[in-house]
Amino acid sequence: MRIFIFLIVAIIEFPLFGQTKIAFGSCGNQVEPQPILDVVLKHHPDYFVYLGDNIYSDTYKPEVLEKNYAILGEKPEFQRLKKGVKNILATWDDHDYGYNDIGRHYPLKDVSKKLFLNFWEVPKSDERWSREGIYTSKYFKENNRIIQFIVLDTRYFRDNLRIYRGEKNSEDRYFYPLDYYPHNTPDSTLLGAKQWKWLEQELLKPADVRIICSSTQFGIEFNGYEAWANFPYEQQKMIDLIANTKAAGVVFISGDVHYAEISVMKPKNTYPLYDVTASGITSTWHFATPNKNRIEGPVMENHFGMITIDWQPKDPVVKMEIFDVNDNQRIEYSIPLSTLNFK
Repeated sequence: MRIFIFLIVAIIEFPLFGQTKIAFGSCGNQVEPQPILDVVLKHHPDYFVYLGDNIYSDTYKPEVLEKNYAILGEKPEFQRLKKGVKNILATWDDHDYGYNDIGRHYPLKDVSKKLFLNFWEVPKSDERWSREGIYTSKYFKENNRIIQFIVLDTRYFRDNLRIYRGEKNSEDRYFYPLDYYPHNTPDSTLLGAKQWKWLEQELLKPADVRIICSSTQFGIEFNGYEAWANFPYEQQKMIDLIANTKAAGVVFISGDVHYAEISVMKPKNTYPLYDVTASGITSTWHFATPNKNRIEGPVMENHFGMITIDWQPKDPVVKMEIFDVNDNQRIEYSIPLSTLNFK
Protein backbone atom coordinates (compact mmCIF):
# COMPACT_ATOMS: atom_id res chain seq x y z
CA MET A 1 0.00 0.00 0.00
CA ARG A 2 2.82 2.41 0.81
CA ILE A 3 4.44 1.75 -2.56
CA PHE A 4 1.15 2.42 -4.36
CA ILE A 5 0.72 5.80 -2.61
CA PHE A 6 4.28 6.81 -3.49
CA LEU A 7 3.69 6.14 -7.16
CA ILE A 8 0.56 8.25 -7.22
CA VAL A 9 2.38 11.18 -5.56
CA ALA A 10 5.23 10.88 -8.05
CA ILE A 11 2.86 11.13 -10.99
CA ILE A 12 1.25 14.25 -9.58
CA GLU A 13 4.55 15.92 -8.74
CA PHE A 14 6.20 15.13 -12.09
CA PRO A 15 3.58 15.30 -14.87
CA LEU A 16 4.74 14.03 -18.24
CA PHE A 17 7.89 12.63 -16.58
CA GLY A 18 9.11 16.03 -15.48
CA GLN A 19 8.78 17.88 -18.76
CA THR A 20 7.16 21.19 -19.65
CA LYS A 21 6.10 21.78 -23.25
CA ILE A 22 5.61 25.27 -24.68
CA ALA A 23 4.23 25.41 -28.23
CA PHE A 24 3.99 28.63 -30.23
CA GLY A 25 3.24 30.02 -33.66
CA SER A 26 2.17 33.08 -35.63
CA CYS A 27 0.88 34.31 -38.97
CA GLY A 28 -2.39 32.51 -39.48
CA ASN A 29 -4.96 33.78 -41.96
CA GLN A 30 -8.40 33.33 -40.45
CA VAL A 31 -10.03 32.39 -43.78
CA GLU A 32 -7.60 29.54 -44.52
CA PRO A 33 -7.56 26.01 -43.06
CA GLN A 34 -5.20 25.67 -40.10
CA PRO A 35 -4.31 21.96 -39.87
CA ILE A 36 -1.10 22.81 -38.02
CA LEU A 37 -3.20 23.43 -34.89
CA ASP A 38 -4.26 19.78 -34.87
CA VAL A 39 -0.61 18.78 -35.21
CA VAL A 40 0.13 20.93 -32.15
CA LEU A 41 -2.44 18.96 -30.15
CA LYS A 42 -0.71 15.66 -30.94
CA HIS A 43 2.24 16.87 -28.86
CA HIS A 44 0.11 17.68 -25.79
CA PRO A 45 1.72 21.03 -24.93
CA ASP A 46 1.16 22.65 -21.56
CA TYR A 47 1.10 26.10 -23.17
CA PHE A 48 0.51 27.66 -26.56
CA VAL A 49 1.64 31.20 -27.37
CA TYR A 50 0.18 33.17 -30.28
CA LEU A 51 2.94 35.55 -31.38
CA GLY A 52 0.93 37.90 -33.59
CA ASP A 53 -0.70 38.15 -37.00
CA ASN A 54 -3.24 35.81 -35.46
CA ILE A 55 -5.68 37.26 -37.97
CA TYR A 56 -5.07 39.32 -41.11
CA SER A 57 -7.15 42.48 -41.27
CA ASP A 58 -5.04 45.50 -42.34
CA THR A 59 -7.88 47.90 -41.84
CA TYR A 60 -9.01 51.21 -40.42
CA LYS A 61 -12.47 49.81 -39.79
CA PRO A 62 -13.12 48.24 -36.36
CA GLU A 63 -15.93 46.15 -37.73
CA VAL A 64 -13.49 44.41 -40.07
CA LEU A 65 -11.21 43.51 -37.17
CA GLU A 66 -14.16 42.24 -35.17
CA LYS A 67 -15.45 40.17 -38.09
CA ASN A 68 -12.08 38.55 -38.67
CA TYR A 69 -11.70 37.66 -34.99
CA ALA A 70 -15.12 36.02 -35.20
CA ILE A 71 -14.02 33.96 -38.22
CA LEU A 72 -10.98 32.69 -36.31
CA GLY A 73 -13.04 31.98 -33.22
CA GLU A 74 -15.45 29.83 -35.18
CA LYS A 75 -12.78 27.68 -36.82
CA PRO A 76 -13.02 24.07 -35.61
CA GLU A 77 -9.21 23.81 -35.48
CA PHE A 78 -9.00 26.84 -33.22
CA GLN A 79 -11.81 25.57 -30.99
CA ARG A 80 -10.03 22.22 -30.60
CA LEU A 81 -6.82 24.02 -29.64
CA LYS A 82 -8.63 26.07 -27.00
CA LYS A 83 -10.19 22.93 -25.59
CA GLY A 84 -7.00 20.87 -25.69
CA VAL A 85 -4.42 23.34 -24.32
CA LYS A 86 -4.97 24.58 -20.80
CA ASN A 87 -2.95 27.79 -21.08
CA ILE A 88 -3.06 30.01 -24.18
CA LEU A 89 -1.25 33.34 -24.27
CA ALA A 90 -1.24 35.92 -27.06
CA THR A 91 0.24 39.13 -28.32
CA TRP A 92 -0.40 40.97 -31.57
CA ASP A 93 1.61 42.05 -34.59
CA ASP A 94 0.76 44.52 -37.34
CA HIS A 95 -1.96 42.65 -39.23
CA ASP A 96 -4.10 41.98 -36.15
CA TYR A 97 -3.14 45.26 -34.46
CA GLY A 98 -4.22 47.41 -37.35
CA TYR A 99 -2.27 47.85 -40.55
CA ASN A 100 0.86 46.55 -42.26
CA ASP A 101 4.06 47.55 -40.39
CA ILE A 102 2.26 50.23 -38.40
CA GLY A 103 3.17 51.36 -34.89
CA ARG A 104 2.02 53.90 -32.32
CA HIS A 105 0.39 56.22 -34.86
CA TYR A 106 -2.38 53.75 -35.72
CA PRO A 107 -5.46 55.86 -34.89
CA LEU A 108 -7.66 52.97 -33.76
CA LYS A 109 -5.15 51.27 -31.46
CA ASP A 110 -7.35 51.56 -28.36
CA VAL A 111 -10.35 50.14 -30.20
CA SER A 112 -8.12 47.36 -31.48
CA LYS A 113 -6.89 46.71 -27.96
CA LYS A 114 -10.45 46.27 -26.68
CA LEU A 115 -11.24 43.82 -29.47
CA PHE A 116 -8.03 41.91 -28.73
CA LEU A 117 -8.75 41.63 -25.01
CA ASN A 118 -12.33 40.56 -25.62
CA PHE A 119 -11.37 37.89 -28.15
CA TRP A 120 -8.68 36.40 -25.93
CA GLU A 121 -11.12 36.44 -22.99
CA VAL A 122 -8.91 38.58 -20.75
CA PRO A 123 -10.72 39.09 -17.41
CA LYS A 124 -11.88 42.63 -16.67
CA SER A 125 -9.73 42.56 -13.55
CA ASP A 126 -6.58 42.23 -15.66
CA GLU A 127 -4.39 45.35 -15.63
CA ARG A 128 -4.28 45.41 -19.43
CA TRP A 129 -7.76 46.88 -19.42
CA SER A 130 -6.63 49.92 -17.44
CA ARG A 131 -3.24 50.70 -18.97
CA GLU A 132 -1.93 51.41 -22.44
CA GLY A 133 -0.80 48.49 -24.59
CA ILE A 134 -1.29 44.75 -24.18
CA TYR A 135 2.03 43.69 -22.63
CA THR A 136 1.72 41.26 -19.74
CA SER A 137 3.47 38.56 -17.75
CA LYS A 138 2.37 35.20 -16.45
CA TYR A 139 3.99 32.88 -13.91
CA PHE A 140 3.59 29.14 -13.63
CA LYS A 141 5.18 26.67 -11.22
CA GLU A 142 6.34 23.51 -12.95
CA ASN A 143 8.16 20.75 -11.07
CA ASN A 144 9.03 23.19 -8.29
CA ARG A 145 10.52 25.58 -10.86
CA ILE A 146 9.12 28.93 -11.99
CA ILE A 147 8.42 29.66 -15.64
CA GLN A 148 7.89 33.32 -16.44
CA PHE A 149 6.23 34.39 -19.68
CA ILE A 150 6.99 37.99 -20.62
CA VAL A 151 4.61 38.92 -23.43
CA LEU A 152 5.75 42.12 -25.13
CA ASP A 153 3.76 44.67 -27.11
CA THR A 154 5.92 45.74 -30.07
CA ARG A 155 3.21 47.87 -31.74
CA TYR A 156 1.36 50.23 -29.42
CA PHE A 157 4.38 52.39 -28.49
CA ARG A 158 6.66 51.85 -31.50
CA ASP A 159 7.98 54.79 -33.53
CA ASN A 160 7.58 54.82 -37.29
CA LEU A 161 10.11 52.76 -39.17
CA ARG A 162 12.86 54.55 -41.03
CA ILE A 163 12.24 54.16 -44.76
CA TYR A 164 15.21 52.85 -46.74
CA ARG A 165 16.39 55.37 -49.32
CA GLY A 166 19.52 53.72 -50.64
CA GLU A 167 21.83 54.42 -47.71
CA LYS A 168 25.49 53.72 -48.44
CA ASN A 169 26.93 50.21 -48.05
CA SER A 170 23.58 48.49 -47.61
CA GLU A 171 22.26 47.60 -51.04
CA ASP A 172 25.29 45.47 -51.99
CA ARG A 173 24.64 43.00 -49.16
CA TYR A 174 21.17 41.89 -50.23
CA PHE A 175 19.55 40.26 -53.25
CA TYR A 176 16.16 41.95 -52.69
CA PRO A 177 14.92 45.52 -52.24
CA LEU A 178 15.15 46.77 -48.65
CA ASP A 179 12.13 48.35 -46.99
CA TYR A 180 13.69 49.91 -43.92
CA TYR A 181 16.92 51.15 -42.43
CA PRO A 182 17.98 51.23 -38.75
CA HIS A 183 17.23 54.24 -36.59
CA ASN A 184 20.43 56.04 -35.65
CA THR A 185 19.27 58.08 -32.65
CA PRO A 186 18.92 56.84 -29.05
CA ASP A 187 15.48 58.45 -28.61
CA SER A 188 13.89 56.06 -31.13
CA THR A 189 11.67 53.58 -29.31
CA LEU A 190 10.10 50.21 -29.89
CA LEU A 191 8.66 49.38 -26.46
CA GLY A 192 8.13 52.86 -25.01
CA ALA A 193 9.13 54.21 -21.59
CA LYS A 194 6.27 52.67 -19.59
CA GLN A 195 6.79 49.19 -21.00
CA TRP A 196 10.55 49.39 -20.42
CA LYS A 197 10.01 50.35 -16.77
CA TRP A 198 7.59 47.46 -16.34
CA LEU A 199 9.98 45.06 -18.05
CA GLU A 200 12.82 45.94 -15.69
CA GLN A 201 10.63 45.09 -12.71
CA GLU A 202 9.64 41.80 -14.32
CA LEU A 203 13.23 40.77 -14.95
CA LEU A 204 14.08 41.42 -11.30
CA LYS A 205 11.53 38.82 -10.19
CA PRO A 206 12.75 35.26 -9.53
CA ALA A 207 12.29 32.71 -12.29
CA ASP A 208 14.12 29.63 -13.57
CA VAL A 209 13.09 30.03 -17.21
CA ARG A 210 11.92 33.26 -18.83
CA ILE A 211 10.18 33.06 -22.21
CA ILE A 212 10.22 36.55 -23.74
CA CYS A 213 7.52 36.67 -26.42
CA SER A 214 8.12 39.20 -29.20
CA SER A 215 6.02 39.49 -32.34
CA THR A 216 9.07 40.52 -34.37
CA GLN A 217 12.48 38.87 -34.37
CA PHE A 218 14.92 39.90 -31.67
CA GLY A 219 18.02 37.88 -32.47
CA ILE A 220 18.60 38.39 -36.18
CA GLU A 221 20.95 40.75 -37.97
CA PHE A 222 19.55 43.71 -39.90
CA ASN A 223 17.83 42.53 -43.08
CA GLY A 224 15.84 45.53 -44.32
CA TYR A 225 12.53 44.21 -43.05
CA GLU A 226 10.81 44.60 -39.69
CA ALA A 227 12.86 43.41 -36.69
CA TRP A 228 14.46 44.68 -33.50
CA ALA A 229 17.53 45.38 -35.64
CA ASN A 230 15.71 48.46 -36.98
CA PHE A 231 15.96 49.84 -33.44
CA PRO A 232 19.56 49.04 -32.48
CA TYR A 233 19.44 51.22 -29.36
CA GLU A 234 16.37 49.34 -28.15
CA GLN A 235 17.97 46.00 -28.98
CA GLN A 236 21.07 46.92 -26.99
CA LYS A 237 18.87 48.25 -24.18
CA MET A 238 17.26 44.81 -23.89
CA ILE A 239 20.65 43.13 -23.74
CA ASP A 240 21.90 45.56 -21.12
CA LEU A 241 18.71 45.20 -19.07
CA ILE A 242 19.10 41.42 -18.95
CA ALA A 243 22.71 41.92 -17.89
CA ASN A 244 22.01 44.59 -15.27
CA THR A 245 19.14 42.67 -13.67
CA LYS A 246 21.08 39.37 -13.82
CA ALA A 247 17.95 37.77 -15.24
CA ALA A 248 18.83 34.14 -15.90
CA GLY A 249 17.00 31.69 -18.13
CA VAL A 250 15.93 34.01 -20.96
CA VAL A 251 14.85 32.53 -24.29
CA PHE A 252 13.13 34.68 -26.93
CA ILE A 253 10.35 33.38 -29.17
CA SER A 254 9.19 35.39 -32.19
CA GLY A 255 7.16 35.36 -35.39
CA ASP A 256 6.35 37.67 -38.34
CA VAL A 257 8.62 36.46 -41.17
CA HIS A 258 6.70 33.45 -42.56
CA TYR A 259 9.47 30.91 -41.98
CA ALA A 260 11.21 29.29 -39.03
CA GLU A 261 14.75 29.56 -37.73
CA ILE A 262 16.81 29.73 -34.55
CA SER A 263 19.14 32.67 -34.09
CA VAL A 264 21.63 33.37 -31.33
CA MET A 265 23.31 36.56 -30.20
CA LYS A 266 26.44 36.37 -28.06
CA PRO A 267 26.79 39.71 -26.29
CA LYS A 268 29.87 40.33 -24.14
CA ASN A 269 27.84 41.15 -21.04
CA THR A 270 25.32 38.27 -21.07
CA TYR A 271 25.04 34.59 -21.76
CA PRO A 272 23.95 33.58 -25.31
CA LEU A 273 20.50 34.90 -26.21
CA TYR A 274 18.50 32.49 -28.35
CA ASP A 275 15.55 33.53 -30.51
CA VAL A 276 13.30 30.75 -31.82
CA THR A 277 11.16 32.03 -34.68
CA ALA A 278 7.96 30.17 -35.64
CA SER A 279 5.99 32.01 -38.29
CA GLY A 280 3.73 30.08 -40.54
CA ILE A 281 0.42 28.73 -39.22
CA THR A 282 -0.89 29.40 -42.73
CA SER A 283 1.61 31.87 -44.22
CA THR A 284 4.76 31.09 -46.20
CA TRP A 285 7.49 33.12 -47.86
CA HIS A 286 9.62 32.42 -50.92
CA PHE A 287 13.04 33.11 -49.40
CA ALA A 288 14.83 33.54 -46.11
CA THR A 289 16.83 36.71 -45.61
CA PRO A 290 20.55 36.71 -44.76
CA ASN A 291 21.11 36.18 -41.05
CA LYS A 292 24.60 35.68 -39.68
CA ASN A 293 23.05 34.79 -36.32
CA ARG A 294 21.11 31.84 -37.72
CA ILE A 295 22.18 28.48 -36.27
CA GLU A 296 19.22 26.35 -37.44
CA GLY A 297 16.81 26.61 -40.34
CA PRO A 298 15.19 28.04 -42.28
CA VAL A 299 12.02 25.98 -42.56
CA MET A 300 9.79 27.39 -45.28
CA GLU A 301 6.72 25.14 -44.93
CA ASN A 302 3.87 25.74 -42.44
CA HIS A 303 5.02 24.84 -38.96
CA PHE A 304 4.92 25.54 -35.23
CA GLY A 305 7.63 25.90 -32.59
CA MET A 306 8.14 23.95 -29.39
CA ILE A 307 10.33 24.48 -26.36
CA THR A 308 10.52 21.45 -24.09
CA ILE A 309 12.15 21.76 -20.69
CA ASP A 310 13.28 18.48 -19.18
CA TRP A 311 13.52 19.09 -15.45
CA GLN A 312 14.76 15.61 -14.53
CA PRO A 313 18.52 16.00 -15.07
CA LYS A 314 20.53 17.81 -12.41
CA ASP A 315 21.11 20.43 -15.07
CA PRO A 316 17.71 20.70 -16.85
CA VAL A 317 17.72 20.62 -20.65
CA VAL A 318 16.02 23.19 -22.87
CA LYS A 319 15.12 21.70 -26.25
CA MET A 320 14.03 23.96 -29.12
CA GLU A 321 12.15 22.35 -32.01
CA ILE A 322 10.23 23.13 -35.18
CA PHE A 323 7.59 20.72 -36.51
CA ASP A 324 6.06 21.10 -39.96
CA VAL A 325 2.45 20.58 -40.99
CA ASN A 326 3.12 16.88 -41.62
CA ASP A 327 4.43 16.52 -38.06
CA ASN A 328 8.01 16.10 -39.22
CA GLN A 329 10.61 17.41 -36.80
CA ARG A 330 12.62 19.87 -38.90
CA ILE A 331 14.77 21.50 -36.23
CA GLU A 332 16.08 20.27 -32.89
CA TYR A 333 18.58 22.21 -30.79
CA SER A 334 19.20 21.52 -27.10
CA ILE A 335 21.13 23.40 -24.44
CA PRO A 336 21.68 22.91 -20.71
CA LEU A 337 19.71 25.41 -18.65
CA SER A 338 22.93 26.33 -16.85
CA THR A 339 24.22 27.98 -20.06
CA LEU A 340 21.48 30.59 -19.69
CA ASN A 341 23.06 32.06 -16.61
CA PHE A 342 25.76 34.48 -15.56
CA LYS A 343 29.09 32.89 -14.67
